[in-house]
Amino acid sequence: MLKYKGILFDLDGVICSTDEYHYLAWKALADRLGIPFDRERNNLLRGVSRMQSLEIVLQKADKTYTEEQKAAFAEEKNALYRQYLSQMSPRDLDEDVKNTLRTLRDEGIKLAIGSSSKNTPFILERIGLDRFFDAVADGNCITHSKPHPEVFLKAAEMLLLDPHDCLVVEDARAGVQSALAGGFDCAAIGDAKDDPRAAYHLTRLSDLLRCVR
Repeated sequence: MLKYKGILFDLDGVICSTDEYHYLAWKALADRLGIPFDRERNNLLRGVSRMQSLEIVLQKADKTYTEEQKAAFAEEKNALYRQYLSQMSPRDLDEDVKNTLRTLRDEGIKLAIGSSSKNTPFILERIGLDRFFDAVADGNCITHSKPHPEVFLKAAEMLLLDPHDCLVVEDARAGVQSALAGGFDCAAIGDAKDDPRAAYHLTRLSDLLRCVR
């Protein structure tokens, strides 16, 4: 008997990896503005919204900016990011991820994406998964980003499932917090793999199969 009726996946760092593209885009913006920015600073942006990320970047600035300027900076970063995303293709989908998703679907488990990114539809299209998931909740349909649980609660609602029937898969500690706040069990992978709050700790996505059976 399966433990869960639905699995809710974060996108970046779980289904595919676009973290490097985020870093390069933020780095380009920060460099243009003369703001110190490195990979350690970039780690603070994981799992949070674009505008919240921008505020973290601007903390190191030696001047203040208007809300209008901030909105323009966010759009500039997103344009750079989408340029990198446009290079993606189904070849960027790891075989372990592909096989795991197919196995879960074949076993009758409902699958959804729960991502704060507004670029989620574009990314899914680029990697060939735009019609694969039963539901997609993303930054285009929520008002609160992680660690607020809204995106996962929305995804579960789309699947017509209660939180206790779903497992969240996350690679960011903010995402783990989001899952727990919504009443979900959480499987942690990547940077969040050792988070003690998670019910399961995954080295690769296929490890998920032993968690649902």
